[in-house]
Amino acid sequence: MRHFPAFLDLRGRTVLLLGSGEVAARKAEPLRRAGAIIRQADSFAPAMLDGVVLAVGADAPDAELRALSEAAQARGIPVNVVDRPALCSFITPAIIDRAPVTVAVSTGGAAPVLARMIRQRIETLLPPAIGTLAALAERFQAAIRARLPDLAARRRFLDQALTGAPADLALAGRVEEAEAAFAAALDASDTTPPGIVYLVGAGPGAADLLTLRALRLMGEADVIVHDRLVTAEVLDMARRDAERILVGKAGAAHSLPQDGINALLVRLAREGRRVVRLKGGDPYVFGRGGDEILALREAGIAHEVVPGVTAALACAASAGIPLTHRDAARTVTFATGHLRDGRLDLDFAALARPRQTIAVYMGLASLPLLRDGLVGAGMDPATPAAIIENGGTDRARSLPGTIGTIAALAEGWASGAPALVLVGGAVALGAPPAAS
Repeated sequence: MRHFPAFLDLRGRTVLLLGSGEVAARKAEPLRRAGAIIRQADSFAPAMLDGVVLAVGADAPDAELRALSEAAQARGIPVNVVDRPALCSFITPAIIDRAPVTVAVSTGGAAPVLARMIRQRIETLLPPAIGTLAALAERFQAAIRARLPDLAARRRFLDQALTGAPADLALAGRVEEAEAAFAAALDASDTTPPGIVYLVGAGPGAADLLTLRALRLMGEADVIVHDRLVTAEVLDMARRDAERILVGKAGAAHSLPQDGINALLVRLAREGRRVVRLKGGDPYVFGRGGDEILALREAGIAHEVVPGVTAALACAASAGIPLTHRDAARTVTFATGHLRDGRLDLDFAALARPRQTIAVYMGLASLPLLRDGLVGAGMDPATPAAIIENGGTDRARSLPGTIGTIAALAEGWASGAPALVLVGGAVALGAPPAAS
């Protein structure tokens, strides 16, 4: 993020506007709407900055604009010179004004036309009366705090009120009815709302592969309990002030044992928190989601599971490999390469059957055992195989081979990133890996 976004309160404060042409007039209009006192001039003198909190330059000679920029920045006064990014200490965004709701869109000066296009798209999504709804919530701020001193309870109430009947009435322009509905909802609100846990699949790592439901719940959560495989890109989609707790593992090193994770989820829910348990991939595919649901069920905690894009789907898509194909694979089997007591405890006879694709999670360390088990059960060593690292992200890469060769090939190729092994005739139909 190159520029830090901020909304300034300019009511009753002085802003210097240098210039008097059409562009200057356009700049003056939103400043006046914000309540600023505009000091306008055609030429610059340093004394003009006395008592000024903001300076804007437009429609003035170059020397005057440069002098304004240098003097303002020397005094620490934010300055913007239209279409001259080198002379600016701040930039002005494209604005959607639904007072008291204000949405600002910026491209950091790189493409102002694109910012306006984005603004226009957002305009179509926001109801015209969204400001009325915000003003309604503002009028009830003190009453909400008095009735619901607990932060989680306030959030829960506002989540419901701003999407329920009070909101519908406000957006329809029926303000008095909306106020009555809001007051009734507040009177009926529970000061200690029950907590809930959502087990949410974060997918393979790319934020745009999150489901819409996952995105909504992450925006409503009081706390995010996440694994190491959940990327920073995905975590950035969560509500900014949500507490974040890392409970993942790297290899055999757990930051919190599974029993501890279960107990943590129960405790947070009993505190009335809205918890998103964010798990890489899908919660029910080699993610211990079943263990966590059982613990929540036994404790009587409300819960919901939100599926995510699992690694097999993401890795196959990244490598252009069809998991099924009418000529090569009629079934898909998900297996884990995780060792148990030093053994790879798999039904190799079933896995070695033809016309299927095997997706092996956490299988890099046990590749030699996987090869020996499959070949020993009758699989042709020439059966196509591939390793896909970071599938479903812009860092995805793949290594093709056969079940007989892939273990040796991986020794000098694997980087330690999350990886999946695919085995079967359909693997040969994948796209060739990009040149490195």
